[in-house]
Amino acid sequence: MNELLYNFAMWLDSQELSTLLHESYYMYNWVESTHVLTLMLCLGMLFLIDLRMLGLAFPNLPANSLAERLNMPMLIGFSIMVLTGLWLFYAVPVRNTQSVWFRFKMLLLIGAAINAFLFHKNLHSAAGSWAAEIKAPKNLQIGATLSLAFWILIVICGRFIAYDWFDCEYTEPGLAQFLSGCIDGQTVF
Repeated sequence: MNELLYNFAMWLDSQELSTLLHESYYMYNWVESTHVLTLMLCLGMLFLIDLRMLGLAFPNLPANSLAERLNMPMLIGFSIMVLTGLWLFYAVPVRNTQSVWFRFKMLLLIGAAINAFLFHKNLHSAAGSWAAEIKAPKNLQIGATLSLAFWILIVICGRFIAYDWFDCEYTEPGLAQFLSGCIDGQTVF
């Protein structure tokens, strides 16, 4: 699997647009800045919804109306964040593919997606007039807590991608190299 990912990353890295994006004096910085700004927009809205579900923010506002109002800006931010994230990966595919932090981030994103799916499913199936209550039903509180935890860890891992603590050329053979997806004889470019 690691070799397949490495070969795919090498193919992406050989694309002219990937090189142009990575070596651009301004474009990479603009893409990264847009990624961070839309991350703040998306997570700002999401955290307000999650904190409301936990009864920690806006207890006087009905939870469902707050979620409905913040859903559109959150989705816009999320969409742009995903697009710019793909561009950031495309700009430096080999280094990202062989980053333990990037791999953890991808696993956490899968967990966050599953949690979001279950949260929305539980949100629509929740019975009663709980929206006016200070706290949401227990299953929604668990989903909100997991959402906060996943996204905090995703941001931390995303930030750590910039550091090379576990890059293939610096780590000794073993667990760290395996988790980073290092291929024998290959180093990060």
